Amino acid sequence: MSGRDEIAEFVRTGLSAGQPADALAAALGSAGWSPTEVAAALDAWAPGPAGLPPVPRPRAYVSAREGFVYGLLFLILGCICWHLAMLGFKIVDQLMPDPTDRYGLLVRSMRWNIAVLIPTVPLFLWLNRRVARQSAGDPGRRRSLVRKWFAAITLLLASLALLGDLVAVVNALLEGELTGRFAAKALLIAVIGGLAFAYYRDELDDR
Repeated sequence: MSGRDEIAEFVRTGLSAGQPADALAAALGSAGWSPTEVAAALDAWAPGPAGLPPVPRPRAYVSAREGFVYGLLFLILGCICWHLAMLGFKIVDQLMPDPTDRYGLLVRSMRWNIAVLIPTVPLFLWLNRRVARQSAGDPGRRRSLVRKWFAAITLLLASLALLGDLVAVVNALLEGELTGRFAAKALLIAVIGGLAFAYYRDELDDR
């Protein structure tokens, strides 16, 4: 039996015997359990109706099927963000060419980026709508650990992109190289990163 199972069994037995939560928390604390572990163990049980034992509260779960779905959503979102940024960079280069770049007047191909975005954007929207519909019909799906982990990774990458973008802008400003062309590209990265962050910001909510 793991430590988590042991503390859960102790709390269940204590609550079933009519012991107050404060007494159980004090006993666990004196045995070396951290306040976070004690709070989580006590929160895992709800008081049962008269004559019934404590009722277990819903817990997070792991599903291989959801791992595939959310993993696919994660990869497609990353692909969309990357190719959207590359396409935006090329549009900026065309609208505001660099006079010092001898290749700036050349028409750079955007077909590959567009070819990637055409199928991936509708696929992402369809998958996202499907997941949202399933979550609305079964709120328990929001407790998926796979869902939360992919959301956490996306938020981390989006935060790093926004931080890196800000550092690049500050550095260009200090060096006197903050041109309109550079600012447009930095703004594009900020918008894409912000949208990705906004998409997943509520996914870590335990409710």
